[in-house]
Amino acid sequence: MTPVSSLVLNCSSTAAERRSNRSSNICATDRSQQKSKLSIAGEPQPKEFKSVAFVTGANRGIGLAFTQELLAAGARKVYAAARNPEQTTLDGVSQVRRDVTKPDTITTAAKECADVNLLINNAGVALWKGFLERDSVEAARSEMETNNFGPLLLSRAFAPILAKNGGGAIVDLLSIASWVTVPNLGTYCASKSAAWALTNWLRTGLRGQGTQVLGVHVGPVDTDMASNLTLPKAKPVDVVRQVLSGLEAGRDEVLVDEMTRQVKAGLSDEEGIYLNFNPEHAAAAAR
Repeated sequence: MTPVSSLVLNCSSTAAERRSNRSSNICATDRSQQKSKLSIAGEPQPKEFKSVAFVTGANRGIGLAFTQELLAAGARKVYAAARNPEQTTLDGVSQVRRDVTKPDTITTAAKECADVNLLINNAGVALWKGFLERDSVEAARSEMETNNFGPLLLSRAFAPILAKNGGGAIVDLLSIASWVTVPNLGTYCASKSAAWALTNWLRTGLRGQGTQVLGVHVGPVDTDMASNLTLPKAKPVDVVRQVLSGLEAGRDEVLVDEMTRQVKAGLSDEEGIYLNFNPEHAAAAAR
Protein backbone atom coordinates (compact mmCIF):
# COMPACT_ATOMS: atom_id res chain seq x y z
CA MET A 1 0.00 0.00 0.00
CA THR A 2 1.14 3.51 -0.72
CA PRO A 3 0.92 5.55 2.50
CA VAL A 4 -0.43 9.06 2.60
CA SER A 5 1.43 11.89 4.25
CA SER A 6 2.66 11.71 7.83
CA LEU A 7 0.89 13.69 10.47
CA VAL A 8 1.59 14.85 14.02
CA LEU A 9 -1.13 15.95 16.40
CA ASN A 10 1.08 17.40 19.11
CA CYS A 11 2.62 20.43 17.43
CA SER A 12 4.21 23.63 18.58
CA SER A 13 2.31 26.19 16.50
CA THR A 14 1.04 29.24 18.33
CA ALA A 15 -2.62 29.76 19.20
CA ALA A 16 -2.86 32.52 16.60
CA GLU A 17 -1.49 30.22 13.91
CA ARG A 18 -3.94 27.50 14.88
CA ARG A 19 -6.91 29.87 14.71
CA SER A 20 -5.84 31.18 11.33
CA ASN A 21 -5.44 27.70 9.85
CA ARG A 22 -9.00 26.79 8.89
CA SER A 23 -8.17 23.31 7.67
CA SER A 24 -7.24 21.94 11.08
CA ASN A 25 -5.10 22.22 14.16
CA ILE A 26 -3.45 18.93 13.38
CA CYS A 27 0.07 19.83 12.32
CA ALA A 28 1.46 17.78 9.47
CA THR A 29 5.13 17.41 8.83
CA ASP A 30 4.31 18.81 5.38
CA ARG A 31 1.37 21.22 5.59
CA SER A 32 0.81 21.04 1.84
CA GLN A 33 -0.29 17.48 2.33
CA GLN A 34 -3.28 18.61 4.44
CA LYS A 35 -5.05 19.44 1.19
CA SER A 36 -5.28 15.77 0.26
CA LYS A 37 -8.76 14.48 -0.50
CA LEU A 38 -10.73 12.27 1.85
CA SER A 39 -9.82 8.66 1.21
CA ILE A 40 -12.41 6.16 0.12
CA ALA A 41 -13.06 2.89 1.92
CA GLY A 42 -10.06 0.61 1.91
CA GLU A 43 -7.40 3.23 1.29
CA PRO A 44 -4.33 3.15 3.56
CA GLN A 45 -4.12 4.91 6.88
CA PRO A 46 -1.70 7.79 7.42
CA LYS A 47 1.95 6.76 7.55
CA GLU A 48 2.55 8.32 10.95
CA PHE A 49 -0.23 9.41 13.28
CA LYS A 50 1.72 10.45 16.33
CA SER A 51 -1.23 11.19 18.55
CA VAL A 52 -2.06 10.33 22.12
CA ALA A 53 -5.57 8.98 21.65
CA PHE A 54 -8.41 8.23 24.06
CA VAL A 55 -10.85 5.80 22.45
CA THR A 56 -14.18 4.93 24.08
CA GLY A 57 -15.83 1.58 23.46
CA ALA A 58 -12.40 0.28 22.55
CA ASN A 59 -12.96 -3.39 23.32
CA ARG A 60 -14.87 -4.29 20.14
CA GLY A 61 -16.29 -3.14 16.82
CA ILE A 62 -15.26 0.28 15.53
CA GLY A 63 -13.52 1.14 18.80
CA LEU A 64 -11.26 -1.91 18.53
CA ALA A 65 -10.52 -1.02 14.90
CA PHE A 66 -9.57 2.51 15.98
CA THR A 67 -7.19 1.09 18.56
CA GLN A 68 -5.58 -1.29 16.08
CA GLU A 69 -5.23 1.27 13.28
CA LEU A 70 -3.86 4.01 15.54
CA LEU A 71 -1.21 1.66 16.88
CA ALA A 72 -0.35 0.55 13.33
CA ALA A 73 -0.10 4.20 12.26
CA GLY A 74 2.44 5.00 14.97
CA ALA A 75 0.34 6.60 17.72
CA ARG A 76 2.53 7.50 20.69
CA LYS A 77 -0.09 6.14 23.07
CA VAL A 78 -3.63 4.75 22.88
CA TYR A 79 -5.89 4.73 25.91
CA ALA A 80 -8.41 1.92 25.36
CA ALA A 81 -11.42 2.94 27.44
CA ALA A 82 -14.32 0.60 28.16
CA ARG A 83 -16.51 -0.67 30.96
CA ASN A 84 -14.48 -3.87 30.83
CA PRO A 85 -11.06 -2.77 29.55
CA GLU A 86 -9.49 -6.14 30.32
CA GLN A 87 -11.24 -7.41 27.18
CA THR A 88 -8.83 -5.24 25.16
CA THR A 89 -5.75 -7.41 24.98
CA LEU A 90 -3.76 -5.61 22.29
CA ASP A 91 -0.11 -5.01 23.05
CA GLY A 92 0.79 -1.35 23.43
CA VAL A 93 -2.51 -0.01 24.75
CA SER A 94 -3.21 1.54 28.13
CA GLN A 95 -6.41 0.13 29.54
CA VAL A 96 -8.83 2.57 31.17
CA ARG A 97 -11.96 1.54 33.08
CA ARG A 98 -14.63 4.04 32.13
CA ASP A 99 -18.42 4.16 31.84
CA VAL A 100 -19.69 7.10 29.79
CA THR A 101 -22.89 7.14 31.85
CA LYS A 102 -20.96 7.68 35.10
CA PRO A 103 -19.42 11.17 35.35
CA ASP A 104 -17.01 10.22 38.13
CA THR A 105 -15.26 7.66 35.91
CA ILE A 106 -14.89 10.28 33.18
CA THR A 107 -13.45 12.83 35.60
CA THR A 108 -10.96 10.27 36.88
CA ALA A 109 -9.99 9.26 33.34
CA ALA A 110 -9.34 12.87 32.34
CA LYS A 111 -7.07 13.38 35.35
CA GLU A 112 -5.12 10.21 34.60
CA CYS A 113 -4.84 10.84 30.85
CA ALA A 114 -3.66 14.46 30.76
CA ASP A 115 -1.47 13.92 27.68
CA VAL A 116 -4.40 13.20 25.32
CA ASN A 117 -4.66 15.22 22.11
CA LEU A 118 -7.19 13.04 20.25
CA LEU A 119 -10.55 12.13 21.80
CA ILE A 120 -12.62 9.55 19.95
CA ASN A 121 -16.23 9.41 21.15
CA ASN A 122 -17.12 5.99 19.80
CA ALA A 123 -19.04 4.20 22.56
CA GLY A 124 -22.71 3.75 21.70
CA VAL A 125 -25.77 1.61 22.29
CA ALA A 126 -28.85 0.73 20.23
CA LEU A 127 -31.82 -0.88 21.98
CA TRP A 128 -34.02 -1.23 18.88
CA LYS A 129 -37.15 0.46 20.13
CA GLY A 130 -39.90 2.46 18.48
CA PHE A 131 -41.26 5.38 20.48
CA LEU A 132 -44.57 3.70 21.38
CA GLU A 133 -43.21 0.29 22.30
CA ARG A 134 -43.13 -1.12 25.79
CA ASP A 135 -40.22 0.35 27.78
CA SER A 136 -39.51 2.89 25.03
CA VAL A 137 -39.10 5.74 27.51
CA GLU A 138 -36.52 3.78 29.47
CA ALA A 139 -34.75 2.86 26.24
CA ALA A 140 -34.74 6.47 25.08
CA ARG A 141 -33.19 7.62 28.35
CA SER A 142 -30.55 4.89 28.28
CA GLU A 143 -29.55 5.62 24.68
CA MET A 144 -29.47 9.35 25.32
CA GLU A 145 -27.22 8.83 28.33
CA THR A 146 -24.69 6.81 26.32
CA ASN A 147 -24.96 8.32 22.84
CA ASN A 148 -25.36 12.01 23.69
CA PHE A 149 -24.57 12.79 27.32
CA GLY A 150 -21.55 10.47 27.24
CA PRO A 151 -19.81 12.44 24.46
CA LEU A 152 -20.90 15.67 26.14
CA LEU A 153 -19.31 14.71 29.47
CA LEU A 154 -16.16 13.43 27.78
CA SER A 155 -15.80 16.55 25.64
CA ARG A 156 -16.28 18.81 28.67
CA ALA A 157 -13.66 16.87 30.61
CA PHE A 158 -11.07 16.70 27.83
CA ALA A 159 -11.55 20.10 26.15
CA PRO A 160 -9.14 21.90 28.51
CA ILE A 161 -6.65 19.05 28.15
CA LEU A 162 -6.81 19.30 24.36
CA ALA A 163 -6.29 23.06 24.59
CA LYS A 164 -3.24 22.58 26.80
CA ASN A 165 -1.83 20.02 24.38
CA GLY A 166 -2.01 22.22 21.28
CA GLY A 167 -5.68 22.03 20.32
CA GLY A 168 -5.89 18.46 19.12
CA ALA A 169 -9.09 16.91 17.83
CA ILE A 170 -12.39 15.32 18.81
CA VAL A 171 -14.03 12.63 16.68
CA ASP A 172 -17.73 11.93 17.21
CA LEU A 173 -19.14 8.70 15.73
CA LEU A 174 -22.57 9.64 14.47
CA SER A 175 -24.86 7.90 11.97
CA ILE A 176 -27.28 8.38 9.10
CA ALA A 177 -29.74 7.99 11.99
CA SER A 178 -28.75 11.53 12.98
CA TRP A 179 -30.77 12.68 9.94
CA VAL A 180 -33.52 10.08 9.37
CA THR A 181 -35.71 7.87 11.52
CA VAL A 182 -36.21 4.12 11.22
CA PRO A 183 -39.35 2.65 12.87
CA ASN A 184 -37.64 0.13 15.14
CA LEU A 185 -34.77 2.50 15.91
CA GLY A 186 -36.75 5.58 16.87
CA THR A 187 -35.22 6.16 20.27
CA TYR A 188 -31.70 5.53 18.92
CA CYS A 189 -32.27 8.00 16.09
CA ALA A 190 -33.29 10.65 18.60
CA SER A 191 -30.08 10.15 20.56
CA LYS A 192 -27.96 10.39 17.41
CA SER A 193 -29.76 13.56 16.31
CA ALA A 194 -28.90 15.06 19.68
CA ALA A 195 -25.28 13.92 19.30
CA TRP A 196 -25.11 15.59 15.88
CA ALA A 197 -26.27 18.88 17.41
CA LEU A 198 -23.62 18.47 20.13
CA THR A 199 -20.92 17.85 17.50
CA ASN A 200 -21.90 20.97 15.57
CA TRP A 201 -21.75 23.08 18.73
CA LEU A 202 -18.38 21.66 19.75
CA ARG A 203 -16.97 22.45 16.31
CA THR A 204 -17.74 26.15 16.63
CA GLY A 205 -17.40 26.36 20.40
CA LEU A 206 -13.88 24.91 20.47
CA ARG A 207 -12.57 26.58 17.33
CA GLY A 208 -11.03 29.39 19.35
CA GLN A 209 -8.75 26.98 21.21
CA GLY A 210 -7.70 25.31 17.95
CA THR A 211 -9.56 22.00 18.37
CA GLN A 212 -10.69 20.20 15.23
CA VAL A 213 -14.08 18.49 15.64
CA LEU A 214 -14.91 15.78 13.12
CA GLY A 215 -18.40 14.27 12.81
CA VAL A 216 -18.57 10.79 11.26
CA HIS A 217 -21.81 9.72 9.57
CA VAL A 218 -22.18 6.13 8.45
CA GLY A 219 -24.88 3.59 7.63
CA PRO A 220 -24.86 0.02 8.96
CA VAL A 221 -21.44 -1.22 10.06
CA ASP A 222 -20.45 -4.86 10.46
CA THR A 223 -20.47 -4.95 14.27
CA ASP A 224 -22.49 -6.67 16.97
CA MET A 225 -24.88 -3.71 17.06
CA ALA A 226 -26.00 -4.33 13.47
CA SER A 227 -25.76 -8.13 13.50
CA ASN A 228 -29.50 -8.54 12.86
CA LEU A 229 -29.49 -6.37 9.74
CA THR A 230 -29.34 -7.79 6.21
CA LEU A 231 -28.41 -4.47 4.59
CA PRO A 232 -24.91 -3.93 3.14
CA LYS A 233 -22.49 -3.00 5.92
CA ALA A 234 -19.26 -1.06 6.04
CA LYS A 235 -16.20 -2.72 7.58
CA PRO A 236 -15.00 -1.13 10.83
CA VAL A 237 -11.45 -0.80 9.50
CA ASP A 238 -12.69 1.14 6.46
CA VAL A 239 -14.62 3.52 8.72
CA VAL A 240 -11.50 4.14 10.79
CA ARG A 241 -9.20 4.70 7.83
CA GLN A 242 -11.57 7.27 6.38
CA VAL A 243 -11.69 9.03 9.73
CA LEU A 244 -7.89 9.18 10.00
CA SER A 245 -7.67 10.52 6.46
CA GLY A 246 -10.37 13.08 7.31
CA LEU A 247 -8.41 14.23 10.33
CA GLU A 248 -5.29 14.56 8.24
CA ALA A 249 -7.15 16.61 5.62
CA GLY A 250 -8.65 18.94 8.26
CA ARG A 251 -12.21 17.87 7.48
CA ASP A 252 -15.22 18.75 9.61
CA GLU A 253 -17.26 15.77 8.46
CA VAL A 254 -16.79 12.30 7.00
CA LEU A 255 -19.54 10.52 5.07
CA VAL A 256 -18.34 6.93 5.05
CA ASP A 257 -20.54 5.15 2.51
CA GLU A 258 -22.66 5.86 -0.54
CA MET A 259 -25.96 5.43 1.30
CA THR A 260 -24.89 8.07 3.81
CA ARG A 261 -23.88 10.46 1.04
CA GLN A 262 -27.21 9.98 -0.72
CA VAL A 263 -29.18 10.48 2.49
CA LYS A 264 -27.40 13.76 3.21
CA ALA A 265 -28.03 14.95 -0.34
CA GLY A 266 -31.70 14.02 0.04
CA LEU A 267 -32.21 16.21 3.10
CA SER A 268 -32.60 19.26 0.86
CA ASP A 269 -34.91 17.62 -1.69
CA GLU A 270 -38.30 19.27 -2.13
CA GLU A 271 -39.74 16.21 -0.40
CA GLY A 272 -36.95 15.67 2.09
CA ILE A 273 -35.77 12.09 2.44
CA TYR A 274 -36.38 12.30 6.19
CA LEU A 275 -40.15 12.55 5.62
CA ASN A 276 -40.54 8.93 4.48
CA PHE A 277 -37.20 7.21 4.86
CA ASN A 278 -36.97 3.56 3.83
CA PRO A 279 -33.58 1.97 4.58
CA GLU A 280 -34.05 -0.90 2.10
CA HIS A 281 -34.81 1.54 -0.72
CA ALA A 282 -31.87 3.71 0.31
CA ALA A 283 -29.50 0.74 0.33
CA ALA A 284 -30.70 -0.39 -3.11
CA ALA A 285 -30.25 3.12 -4.54
CA ALA A 286 -26.71 3.25 -3.18
CA ARG A 287 -25.59 0.07 -4.94
